Amino acid sequence: MPRFAANLSMLFTELPFLERFGAASQAGFDAVECQFPYIARREDIAAALKQHQLPMVLFNLPAGDWVAGARGIACLPDRMDDFRAGVGQAIDYALALGCPRLNCLAGIKPDEVSDAEARATLVENLRYAAAELSRAGLQLLIEPINTFDIPEFFLCRTDQALALLDDVGADNLLVQYDVYHAQRMEGELGNTLRNHLARIGHIQIADNPGRNEPGTGEINFDWLLPFLDRIGYAGHVGAEYKPASGTVAGLGWLQHQLALRG
Repeated sequence: MPRFAANLSMLFTELPFLERFGAASQAGFDAVECQFPYIARREDIAAALKQHQLPMVLFNLPAGDWVAGARGIACLPDRMDDFRAGVGQAIDYALALGCPRLNCLAGIKPDEVSDAEARATLVENLRYAAAELSRAGLQLLIEPINTFDIPEFFLCRTDQALALLDDVGADNLLVQYDVYHAQRMEGELGNTLRNHLARIGHIQIADNPGRNEPGTGEINFDWLLPFLDRIGYAGHVGAEYKPASGTVAGLGWLQHQLALRG
């Protein structure tokens, strides 16, 4: 059975950020991840990880002003300097926290930018980031995100992500496969995971519709999670979902999976 990482940007939000680490450990999670750790000092996060004996397995590169609607800047030609500065900040955090991989959000293409220019910008930024992360011993991930939740998000399908991997040509660049986003855009979860596992660096889960807990929607996680074992996925599975009625109240799926693990 896979090991599970609590996404602390979406789970346990009833608590202040630094208190969520202990809550995740108490709930039975093996690790944690988050979207943006930059809201807290590196030293404080590192202390929380050490206190609760949890690895941090993933977080995102800085993605612009999230509150103002930014969803990544990697495809924006006028933000390349900001992107590079964010890569440096993320590497500093990753090394301080022992986090082995960082996820890059492509962003929403402005109307005045052509698809070709946005893609060329994204490829150049990914080449830069992959090289910088490689020097630090880190993996870089790119994540397709569904365009129902984020209209016009520039990277929305697995085949697009795989083509970017080919064009960038970096050994440390892989796909972050979010089951929820993939189900909304293309389905075919099992075959996609099996056929492209060697190029997938991290997996996240939420059910559909609603992006709530596993077991609240149409995805058969009792089949999918053991399938990850059968095809040889050795990484953590990130629980990046919106609790339907409070984090702790919705953790029955995790207890069920832990019981199956024995």
